[in-house]
Amino acid sequence: MSNITSQLSGLKVIPVIAIDKAEDIIPLGKVLVDNGLPVAEITFRSEAAVDAIRLLREAQPDILIGAGTVLNREQVIAAKEAGASFIVSPGFNSNTIKACQELNIPIVPGVNNPSTIEAALEMGLTTLKFFPAEASGGITMLKSLLAPYVDIQLMPTGGINTKNINDYLAIPRVVCCGGSWMVDKTMIAKGEWDKIAQLTREAVELVNQ
Repeated sequence: MSNITSQLSGLKVIPVIAIDKAEDIIPLGKVLVDNGLPVAEITFRSEAAVDAIRLLREAQPDILIGAGTVLNREQVIAAKEAGASFIVSPGFNSNTIKACQELNIPIVPGVNNPSTIEAALEMGLTTLKFFPAEASGGITMLKSLLAPYVDIQLMPTGGINTKNINDYLAIPRVVCCGGSWMVDKTMIAKGEWDKIAQLTREAVELVNQ
């Protein structure tokens, strides 16, 4: 897990992708890589997720691929077999975590309160997703959660945008942030690759100021 955490920390922003047509991931992946963001979290919010992960792994062998919105063991297995590098879940599900540990694939589970953080620590997990970030109290809540748990690192996701991402990244032990503004579902569906490329470049520049 430390290797994945290190990679995420270096990238700072993770594009969270909901995709309807799996084949759209090929030009999208190229846009992300070519514009300085060799990472994608492909969410299981659509039936195209598994095929999209597989196609992206074939097209971009070195890209870091997260499978997002993973809710159960079956999705963990499908994501790993398709070529995912790590798993991201919206909440804390011990069965999903156990599946990841058995299959030796890193997982970043969602937490937003002390109880779920302590459950994660009990299972040996210290890199966690703070979700939904803004709706759960934003930066104030995040700082409050970090204070008593000195071993954890957080990946805020949910409501992250160009206006607040650097405020989150400025907090010690925030690894990176998940965001979808540069890979909006409508832009993907319309094939607006130039627009996505511009937003990706701007995102990379923003977090590396």
